[in-house]
Amino acid sequence: MIHTKRSFGKWPEASCDSKNENRRLEGFYEEQPIVKEVSVGNMVNVAIRKFPDAANIVLHLETDIPGDVVVHWGVCRDDAKTWEISAVPYPPETTVFRNKALRTLLQPTGNGSRALFTLDEKLDGFLFVLKLDANSWVNFQGNDFYIPLSSARSVKGQSDSESEETSGKAHTDGIINEIRNLVSGLNSEKSLQTKVKEAKESILNEIEKLAAEAYSIFRSSTPSYPEEDSDADDAEPTINISSGTGSGFEILCQGFNWESNKSGRWYMELKEKASEISSLGFTVIWLPPPTESVSPEGYLPKDLYNLNSRYGTIDELKDLVKSLHGVGLKVLGDVVLNHRCAHYQNQNGVWNIFGGRLNWDDRAVVGDDPHFQGRGNKSSGDNFHAAPNIDHSQDFVRKDLIEWLCWLREEIGYDGWRLDFVRGFWGGYVKDYLDASEPYFAVGEYWDSLSYTYGEMDHNQDAHRQRIVDWINATNGTAGAFDVTTKGILHSALERREYWRLSDQKGKPPGVVGWWPSRAVTFIENHDTGSTQGHWRFPGGKEMQGYAYILTHPGTPAVFYDHIVSHHRSEIGALISLRNRNKIHCRSIVEIVKAERDVYAATIDDRVAMKIGPGYYEPPSGPQRWSLALEGYDYKVWEASS
Repeated sequence: MIHTKRSFGKWPEASCDSKNENRRLEGFYEEQPIVKEVSVGNMVNVAIRKFPDAANIVLHLETDIPGDVVVHWGVCRDDAKTWEISAVPYPPETTVFRNKALRTLLQPTGNGSRALFTLDEKLDGFLFVLKLDANSWVNFQGNDFYIPLSSARSVKGQSDSESEETSGKAHTDGIINEIRNLVSGLNSEKSLQTKVKEAKESILNEIEKLAAEAYSIFRSSTPSYPEEDSDADDAEPTINISSGTGSGFEILCQGFNWESNKSGRWYMELKEKASEISSLGFTVIWLPPPTESVSPEGYLPKDLYNLNSRYGTIDELKDLVKSLHGVGLKVLGDVVLNHRCAHYQNQNGVWNIFGGRLNWDDRAVVGDDPHFQGRGNKSSGDNFHAAPNIDHSQDFVRKDLIEWLCWLREEIGYDGWRLDFVRGFWGGYVKDYLDASEPYFAVGEYWDSLSYTYGEMDHNQDAHRQRIVDWINATNGTAGAFDVTTKGILHSALERREYWRLSDQKGKPPGVVGWWPSRAVTFIENHDTGSTQGHWRFPGGKEMQGYAYILTHPGTPAVFYDHIVSHHRSEIGALISLRNRNKIHCRSIVEIVKAERDVYAATIDDRVAMKIGPGYYEPPSGPQRWSLALEGYDYKVWEASS
């Protein structure tokens, strides 16, 4: 941290002589000594990073200045540093300012505030100043802060071609481009007096020296992503188990549907199927929310430490987890951290006072939720309007949630988490929770609408998958996310015979799996989209085409419970067996060989070839010999012969 001094002099008092009210003082000058020095230490930290195959740069701005901080920002295309308004998407709480700049209210954190910006890689720089209140602006020695975007480092969530350069460093995070002390009192509307000016110039010289020193310190201590090298074609894949992201060979089963709570003994029913689920080749199972809840499905939690739910008792849950572990399955708990239902009303009759072991008051509720009169800070995400949204910027909230997650790990035996409605709070808080609870695997539900024009789905869904990648990035890569982009594109491709949609403009898979496959959890259906809810049901009769895609491609595939207890069970089991047999993993290499109106075909790791759609495709004969391994309605899968 850079420490500076703000100096305040004594200014001449205004005259009360009415005769002199309109008299102009020309050439008046008086030196006054500095009578007070206040030590101030504030920081602004900017990091930029580039993702492979993405046309965007992600810029992260953070400051520890207390209170509401608004950043006025723009972009420039050359050394002239002329401000322009950036193209969408923008961070939350962003508005256009006089058609010349954008202004964004930074999202509060425990130690200040921050925001993520998505910028076109063709831009030259990012310009900004900070506004603290109506009269206080922060810039750098009278100039705008300027961040050159050309120095963005590539952050690899995968190695998806042999030509990608890999590094021997254990971590590669974005660099910090500018670290400067923020001095809010330097630009006064009144004329600077000689001694004050000289003192401030001396301070600024000291700031520059400290900034250079701080730059190297922050650069060496910035958190980073692990490099993930691709495997040689003839080598066994290396298993590197990272907290939150598993080994890369996970296959996930969602172990419930929307109706599972109705029997009152789901834990015991699922226990009876543990061996069967394991024998199909699954490695991880996701269980429903365990807490007492206003809704029977568990997604409106109340007392977080009360684990007697509509699915069964806490003892039955422990017994189930023990049985699942006994057949080699890792177990994910479904945790709802965004919102919580209250036990009591406040003096205005609003339900925002909590009971149980975590007996929070209304300081735990965000202050900008109009329904629940919270006294917390503004939300760092989107509000969920059915229940009080929790303010994760509060130290006591984060402390209590960390203790709860660690208790669940120890008491119940969960190996990781499925995180509900993560759009509601900043991904940096998720990083805190995962760092503390150290899950084997974690996946967030970042649900967002795809892009449409006049009712037609756009071919380019980069903005949609970028928002999901931004959230993963905010967690510092400690969690994956459900690949909603891939599900949506599969819908249109299969339903409308538009299989060309399954290749993006660069010939890569068009979902999150095409940009950051090690963090993409692919799926075609879950308890919300299918089951008896049917909010976004996969095209009927085409489910196995969807599974032929996700179970042969990189990413971590997730299979819905209803499909493994249906007539699809044997086909899904055969695809899982093929995936395991050929050691396909979350970072496997895809080569798309056909993406046309009625057929999509690809090879994966040169070991598996596949096609979906009614159109024709056969892998070419040559040095690589192929044998048909699986065939179903509008899909085929081949294996390379040795």
